[in-house]
Amino acid sequence: MTNFGGKIIDEHSASAGKLVSMAIVAGIVVIFLFMSVTMIGPGEVGVITLFGRVTDEVLYSGIHLVNPLKRVHEMSVRTQSLKESASVPSSEGLVINLDTSLVFHLRSEQAAGIFREIGPRYVEVIIEPTLRSAIREATASHSANTLYSSGREQVASQIKESLRQELGRRGIEVEQILLRDIQLPATLRASIEAKQQAEQESLAMSFKLQKEKQEADRKRIEAQGIRDFQQTVSQGISQQLLEWKGIEATENLAKSPNTKIVVIGNTKNGLPLIMGQ
Repeated sequence: MTNFGGKIIDEHSASAGKLVSMAIVAGIVVIFLFMSVTMIGPGEVGVITLFGRVTDEVLYSGIHLVNPLKRVHEMSVRTQSLKESASVPSSEGLVINLDTSLVFHLRSEQAAGIFREIGPRYVEVIIEPTLRSAIREATASHSANTLYSSGREQVASQIKESLRQELGRRGIEVEQILLRDIQLPATLRASIEAKQQAEQESLAMSFKLQKEKQEADRKRIEAQGIRDFQQTVSQGISQQLLEWKGIEATENLAKSPNTKIVVIGNTKNGLPLIMGQ
């Protein structure tokens, strides 16, 4: 009986050992799966490295199973804005304070290349110095007056095109360049504003003179019309017509019930002479 009892105890011990082993294996599997699951947030991509080497694989938003030996580095592909304030020269050599904003985003398919060649601090390493260089190059080819007035859009387009060529080949998409503020030296700014005011006043005076000329032309045409009308009327009135109209007036007066004296036969023109009572 004793040996039989020992055998039963050994069987229970073996079963318990198997359960513990299975539990350990299941735990390891769960941990392995947990370590393999990676979630990439919206507006981001995952760049994978294996033992320090950057692979060409890029993970997009969602849940992924990744080899636990690999590391996932998240990089934003959302639209970003970089503000830059710089003192730059104009074509005359004047120093201008220019506030600029660059709107850009990282191309998803080229994120691995940027991480490999530049690293996660690509904004500081490549975008900022490239933006400064493009601004200086653009302003150096324009006068201060152009930058302050009508040439701002042209300067912004020039900066944008330069950045597209330089950053585009690295996988950075340039969306827009905004020139927020341009500050000139006080004396130059006052001179430009005075010139612009003089030009506005000159335009206003030209408009006024043109308006007065149009009014003079209108009055001249009106006077010509009145003169032509009077000439036409005077040519159509004859002595016989006046005498005939006088006779008609005399007949009408004679028929009127009002008291009057009508004398026919004026020695000058034969028209009636009317005397009221």
